Amino acid sequence: MRESITAVVARGDTWSGVVASEPYDVAWASEAVVFLRSLGAEGHPEQARAWIQISPDGMRWIDEGSMLPIPRVDEIASVRLSNFGTYLRVMTVLPEGSSFKALLTLSLKE
Repeated sequence: MRESITAVVARGDTWSGVVASEPYDVAWASEAVVFLRSLGAEGHPEQARAWIQISPDGMRWIDEGSMLPIPRVDEIASVRLSNFGTYLRVMTVLPEGSSFKALLTLSLKE
């Protein structure tokens, strides 16, 4: 039987400017689905994009290559990942004057 976990990494956190989510240790998992939902927004954060970063140690980061849009309020965006190493996080740069309340969830499977 395969192990799985759903981890809420950000719940209602206001994201503005340059943002990196908290890193999450995913070394045991072989696949992940990253879900990003907007619970509220100011300005036009949907004009930005977020991207996935990976790390061997949770301190030094590189772009994994997958992108996801910043969703409109009450919408959700997702990206599927595999072969990602030890740590995952989501990074974004929002336009000046824009922000949103993020709900970031990782669904991980062994």
